[in-house]
Amino acid sequence: MTPSTPSPFETLLYEKQGPVVYVTLNRPQALNVYNVQMRDDLFEVLHAIGQDSEVGAVVFKGAGEKAFCAGADLSEFLTAPPPVEARRVRWERDVWGRMLSIGQPLIAAVHGYVLGSGIEIALCCDLRIASQDARFGLPEAGLGIIPAAGGTQTLPRTVGQAQALEMILGNRWITAQEALERGLVNRVVPRDRLVETARILAEQIVSRPWNAVRRVKEAVMRGADLPLGAGLDLERRLALGLL
Repeated sequence: MTPSTPSPFETLLYEKQGPVVYVTLNRPQALNVYNVQMRDDLFEVLHAIGQDSEVGAVVFKGAGEKAFCAGADLSEFLTAPPPVEARRVRWERDVWGRMLSIGQPLIAAVHGYVLGSGIEIALCCDLRIASQDARFGLPEAGLGIIPAAGGTQTLPRTVGQAQALEMILGNRWITAQEALERGLVNRVVPRDRLVETARILAEQIVSRPWNAVRRVKEAVMRGADLPLGAGLDLERRLALGLL
């Protein structure tokens, strides 16, 4: 591997190893809980990735042994500023929209607790690999709120409405094996093979022509929300663009 560049962020580690970037949620003492500073750091990281033509794939992972991300820091996010200011900050820091707009393939390598914002970060990625100890859940409804980082939209599109509602309304946590069976993750691997598996997958992706990789992602992601005929037209246009 090529040497990684140091990370300038408070809550993240940003490592660029050749064409693969590794973004590590780095609050292990707090189970990598998503807070306001992590939101701002992710916003900046995602902008840098989207603008960097040398990046071919991205792996998201969590520091420490216990969690990929155990949710959001409600002590911060529920201590809201006045509504007008809150809306302004949210629109200026639309992490989830920025994440979904990234052209490079995103891989989530998750372990331990994958809760709330953690599962939502993973769902914004294109591919998900879980360690055998991973546990997935969305506990927000029991706290009097709803998943507000895309979970009510991305989870049903991934596992189906009934399964998503059971997880959200029933606060049903599922194991890594159940997540695999429901299509929430692509693979389940031993904990000590998690990052290595993600690295191999990322390196396989970047070994292919990047223009084709980006167009495949665009065809699949955009086409999912189109009628079949319109999706086939999109595929045809993208394919012709490679000639």
